[in-house]
Amino acid sequence: MFPIVFTLYIVFGTIIALLSRRLGVKTTADYFVASYRLGGFLASMTYAATTYSAFMMLGLVGYSYATGVASLGFELIYLVATVGFLTLVGPRMWRLARERKWITPSEMLSDLYAWRPLGISIALIYMISLIPYTAAQLKGISEVASSLGLSYEVGVVIASIVLITWIILAGIWSVATTDAYQGILMISSAIALIVWTAAFLLPSKGIDLAKAINNLVNSSSGNLLDLTWSPEFFISMSTPWIFFAITNPHVVQRIYMPRDERSYKVMVKYFAFYGFTYTLITVSLGLLFRAYASTAIDPMIEHALVRERDSVTPTFLKLAHPLIASVVYTSIIAAAISTANSIVLTVASSITRDLYERRISVPNQRVSRAVTTISIVSLTIVAALATYYRPAFIVDLSVLSSVMLIPLAPITIIGVYSKPSRAKSYFALTSLLVGCGLTMALAIIKGPIRVLRETLMGIPISLLILVISTIIMLLPLLKQWLNVFHSKLS
Repeated sequence: MFPIVFTLYIVFGTIIALLSRRLGVKTTADYFVASYRLGGFLASMTYAATTYSAFMMLGLVGYSYATGVASLGFELIYLVATVGFLTLVGPRMWRLARERKWITPSEMLSDLYAWRPLGISIALIYMISLIPYTAAQLKGISEVASSLGLSYEVGVVIASIVLITWIILAGIWSVATTDAYQGILMISSAIALIVWTAAFLLPSKGIDLAKAINNLVNSSSGNLLDLTWSPEFFISMSTPWIFFAITNPHVVQRIYMPRDERSYKVMVKYFAFYGFTYTLITVSLGLLFRAYASTAIDPMIEHALVRERDSVTPTFLKLAHPLIASVVYTSIIAAAISTANSIVLTVASSITRDLYERRISVPNQRVSRAVTTISIVSLTIVAALATYYRPAFIVDLSVLSSVMLIPLAPITIIGVYSKPSRAKSYFALTSLLVGCGLTMALAIIKGPIRVLRETLMGIPISLLILVISTIIMLLPLLKQWLNVFHSKLS
């Protein structure tokens, strides 16, 4: 059943990508930001599909199974913060992007601080920091391939080929249109799975709502309907997620694309509804399967899945109807591809714009396309090689990338709301290098999982990096405020 469903998914996706070429791709602005022409529905679906990746149906389901309802709070904090930023900061960024013709977030920041070396540095940081996030998506696809009897390596190869093909066909137009297709597949398959779970799986073992709650409250991992995460761990995991909307370039870039204010508002509204619904479903699936496992699965397997939480969903789907399982497996692949191709295209756009086009007076469009294509292929190959060595859990990889990008939060907010100066640009670069350098050093010394779980001087590491980066960015502003205060006293 799965080969048929997956083949249909690839065929329809490729047809959509090919048809999207008719929407017009002549310049880099067309290729990377659709020349600011996305309607509200398409903008909302590409934002949602880009944001919600294999992290959800594999990572979050597994986290909910292993650690309980705390994972719901972790993910809802992200959603509330994202909608908040899109409502408060996003409209100003959208207007400025159209006025100043921004194409990439690195270009935006170099413009806000009136210093091109900052944009080049940020483009290089994107290349380094987003490889783990892209690898997390490819790993999700490879885990699906493994669970279906294919080799892990075959999953990496298939994902890489689809990724490159769909991006190159029409840039953001093929990415956005296939995102809409994939986003619909993701949410509809999740709804089908939870309906099947509640209507057939749990009743097959005599598990009603009361018994499911009892199983979760009295699980071998403790009360999974209570807060099982330590405050330090919750803060450490949530901090980078709170600022995701203004630090991760593949979602920042989508703020530029809606064609008018109405389309922008529709994007935010639809995304909020999609995100809330998808989050509740994925967390509920993890909890319901744990309630089922407590009754119907060998305790040794139940405990093994707590340790190997990325295997929870594949184990779950082995019990499902073959059609439902095939569609959900395909939706996981769709979620991973939609996020991965957005990341790769955005990073490629930063390389093309900041390392080529903005360094010469009259860029050649053929050279731009060649640089873009080479960047897309190279980034995909590097991510594929990283995936081949089976890196950490999907959730941990995703959050680690966001930790590395945390310094961009104060840089972006201060840049959007203050006037540029050379002093601020120097401090912005210092903040970026210190924050990212500290994250990378700790990840190498401690390992990526310990960076997320441990504290430094009693402070969660992600929060500490945010604080240090913010203090550095506030120093030139503090000097200005002191000068104003001193002049008033005089």
